[in-house]
Amino acid sequence: MIPRYTRPEMASIWEPQTRFKIWFEIEAHAADALAELGTIPKEAAKTVWDKTRNATFDVARIDEIERETKHDVIAFLTHLAEIVGPEARFVHQGMTSSDVLDTCLNVQLTRAADLLLADLDKVLAALKKRAFEHKMTPTIGRSHGIHAEPVTFGLKLAFAYAEFSRAKERLIAARKEVATCAISGAVGTFAQIDPRVEEHVAKAMGLTPEPISTQVIPRDRHAMYFATLGVIASSVERLAVEIRHLQRTEVLEAEEFFSEGQKGSSAMPHKRNPVLSENLTGLSRMVRAYVTPALENVVLWHERDISHSSAERMIGPDATVTLDFALVRLAGLIDKLLVYPANMQKNLDRLGGLVHSQRVLLALTQKGASREDAYKLVQRNAMPVWRGEGDFLQLLKKDTEVKKYLSDAEIEEQFDLGYHLKHVDTIFKRVFGES
Repeated sequence: MIPRYTRPEMASIWEPQTRFKIWFEIEAHAADALAELGTIPKEAAKTVWDKTRNATFDVARIDEIERETKHDVIAFLTHLAEIVGPEARFVHQGMTSSDVLDTCLNVQLTRAADLLLADLDKVLAALKKRAFEHKMTPTIGRSHGIHAEPVTFGLKLAFAYAEFSRAKERLIAARKEVATCAISGAVGTFAQIDPRVEEHVAKAMGLTPEPISTQVIPRDRHAMYFATLGVIASSVERLAVEIRHLQRTEVLEAEEFFSEGQKGSSAMPHKRNPVLSENLTGLSRMVRAYVTPALENVVLWHERDISHSSAERMIGPDATVTLDFALVRLAGLIDKLLVYPANMQKNLDRLGGLVHSQRVLLALTQKGASREDAYKLVQRNAMPVWRGEGDFLQLLKKDTEVKKYLSDAEIEEQFDLGYHLKHVDTIFKRVFGES
């Protein structure tokens, strides 16, 4: 995490003070359950809460203890004992470090998912608003970066809306999958702690009990979570790259908002660069980079090792913080995006009507020409237009072989831009419903 790409709401989830507060809550809820089962005195559980409920943990003190113990959970428990007093001996009864660490991590990941879901809602709202604004704004569709057939700018944004709607569904599922709790003790057998303690802690922390843990919560859950973040990041980049292409000087169909006083280049005062979209491309690469270690963390030795721990200490905060920043930036970019319909029309007309070539091809086949012959007739009139040697419509009208099948009026009919947009309403209803 670096401040430049960090929002405070997400950063706070990963701060040491937050982590230690979650650790305390796990231990305290476990103590409550142990007290109800008669394993520890009820007064001891009450003392743990009373003396620590509103405490601020001394992070520096915990770090100091850890430098000696070389164990983070023991360092925390030692500091907790300094606050609680003698009753602290009843804390962590029958538990192992992973019970605290893994349950805490899953609490943090679910909280992070909640923020990311709110971010996705902002992206979806911006996309929907702009999609309906440009629902019927014609623009050129491109395949391989080359002019293909007309679409609308609203359809481009509707496509992104549908993509991020799927992203939201995936993240909801990933959140559910990672929201588990393990308080099962060494090697996960519950030998030293009653399974009812796990059930109590899970309910208190907003989680569900892990059906079977070893000494750790299975990391396939976490792999799916980070893979989902990686897919969302790819969707962010796909849209960012689209905007970068549309902002090129030779295209200039859409452009990032350029504020008063903003500078585009230290050398060239005229520059207006797609810096936000390029930034989103870079941030998306970083989020995807965290997927591989999450996948590799699935493979642990026997009931537990800690090869996953160091990776998770980095990828947990970094992946969620980075994606959080990227999604909020994307929402703002779309909301303030400058759109140039006149330039879209100019680019549509740039190839002298070639974008209607398929309609002419199909019209010829409907009039009796074989598909092969129709393709040759259309292509031989299209290629000169590519070279700047004429207008497609006029060339077709002058082609005697074409005229054997189509009259001038029938040829002109194939150049109707509105024909390509006749099902836009249908597509919008599929994406947005009846709204």
